[in-house]
Amino acid sequence: MVEWRRLSSVNCLMKYCAAIDLGASSGRIAIGAIDQGKLTITEVHRFKHEARQFEDRGLRWEWAKIVDEVKTGLAQAQKIGEIVSIGIDTWGVDYGLIDAHGELIEDPYCYRDARTDGVMKEIADSVGAEWIYQKTGVQFTFFNTAYQLYAARDSAALSQAERFLMLPDLLNYVFCGSKSTDLTDASTTQLLNAQTREWDFELIDRLGIPRHIFPPIHKPGAVLGRINGHDNLDGISVVAVGSHDTASAVAGIPLKPTKDSAYISSGTWSLVGLEIDSPVADKKSLSYNITNEAGVADRIRFIKNVSGMWLLEESLRHWKSQGIELTAGDLVKAAAALPRKQIINTNDPRFTKPGAMPDRITEYCREIGQDAPVTPPEFARCIFDSLADAYAQSIRELEDSSGITVREINIVGGGSSNELLNQLTADATGLTVIAGPVEATVMGNLIIQMMTAGWVGSLEEGRSLIAASSVRKEFKPKLSRSK
Repeated sequence: MVEWRRLSSVNCLMKYCAAIDLGASSGRIAIGAIDQGKLTITEVHRFKHEARQFEDRGLRWEWAKIVDEVKTGLAQAQKIGEIVSIGIDTWGVDYGLIDAHGELIEDPYCYRDARTDGVMKEIADSVGAEWIYQKTGVQFTFFNTAYQLYAARDSAALSQAERFLMLPDLLNYVFCGSKSTDLTDASTTQLLNAQTREWDFELIDRLGIPRHIFPPIHKPGAVLGRINGHDNLDGISVVAVGSHDTASAVAGIPLKPTKDSAYISSGTWSLVGLEIDSPVADKKSLSYNITNEAGVADRIRFIKNVSGMWLLEESLRHWKSQGIELTAGDLVKAAAALPRKQIINTNDPRFTKPGAMPDRITEYCREIGQDAPVTPPEFARCIFDSLADAYAQSIRELEDSSGITVREINIVGGGSSNELLNQLTADATGLTVIAGPVEATVMGNLIIQMMTAGWVGSLEEGRSLIAASSVRKEFKPKLSRSK
């Protein structure tokens, strides 16, 4: 993996970029520099957060806590050396509403909130799924921003809104007052035109969402301003990165320039994709529900969404509530000794919401005539085998839609440290899997800032720097690939 430095060994005379990387269950602040031709990273703060269910307000993010934790991390970073810029990435689709006085109207909803239940089908039926896909190139997933805003169109909050900002840009606004949205995150909304890369107001009008709330769009690498009104942080440059965390993750993968390297960003969700030059929004890619999202340096992230480590995370949470304390590492080790047995459709809607995941897996298995897992290791093995099969199916669909024959798979993110899943993926796809770096999102975030600072000349140069600074592990398939 990339060289992670201990705080005591950091050179205080160096200049650093700070990456703020927020996932849907945890956040981290890390600083990066280039030292003797290597990318060095120091994690200075990590915290847990989760959405809270309110009886009268739905499922919400604790926004004030997130802001306070980020400020705590940046204060820690300043103790180490000069911070020349910050860059913020978060999960996609969620947003906040700002009123005419510049105040946040309400805590942002979590994308898993039930207010969008049934909305996707309603819109697809009334507006036309094929028409929407041809315009936006974005997958149909129940939590898309389009459906969230549609569900809120008659709410008091939306009627008061002067701007809506995606969450990374809501944080940018907190720090420097910028009211614009990064292209990579805007492309997750299903409201951006895939060809023009501007808001598609024809679609927006059909959905009854007010035009005036939509901010201007900026690209990764733009300087949005300087931190202002936050004491000792004031004056630090705020740089747009791939603000959708998957965009930063893909930027942090040392992909081959031949375009035949697939990637899996493996975390709470698994994003299986290719990096291509232009969107593919035809009937075939629609039938596979493939999304075309903007990437860094004008690339397209051609992606299939697979429900990832969420299945295991929710299972662990359930077992803990039952007094059974387990770790993912324990289950990986125990599951490796078990045979392949049960397979579930990881994208079945029942697995998308919080709750007793083992009970849902049991229910699914019984419905399709399988014996259900019994022990936690058996549930884990079921999840890992099912994810590997889902990855293999996704690769086949991406190949069929793009006309590209995939030669290897790069797995990054927290899931890349799961050696059992890496090997199962190699076996299921018949392709070599290259695992790591784990912190590709942070690294991609930093590389964009370093390009803006003039420390790195291009995305390719940045990826070469990451490759030279990382230790990555290969997993060879034990089975030949079948078509």
